[in-house]
Amino acid sequence: MLLTLDLNDTRPLHEQVAGAIRRAIGEGSYVPGDRLPPARDLAEALGINPNTVLRALRDLRDEGLLEFRRGRGVSVAGRADGRALLLQRARELLEEAMRLGYRREDLITMLEELP
Repeated sequence: MLLTLDLNDTRPLHEQVAGAIRRAIGEGSYVPGDRLPPARDLAEALGINPNTVLRALRDLRDEGLLEFRRGRGVSVAGRADGRALLLQRARELLEEAMRLGYRREDLITMLEELP
């Protein structure tokens, strides 16, 4: 799993990790039954604390996307529904727009102008 974090992103790291995993599941990089790498390995690859990764994994478990099995690690329980994936992307788009100086209303206007 190739995850990257945006150091300029103002969201907490655990939310960024959860979003990246959610996206990977929604886009089909991981399918139900696939095992994720251990939290310690993910944390090392991202250069963050393992507890941060574990918090993200627990959030995704609570959403029903992951399941924890003793002795078997963490696996994908289901696919991210389209709405959850779109909401994640919309949040990211809004945050990017705000970083660039646009307001929510400006972004809505832009979307309404699309064909």
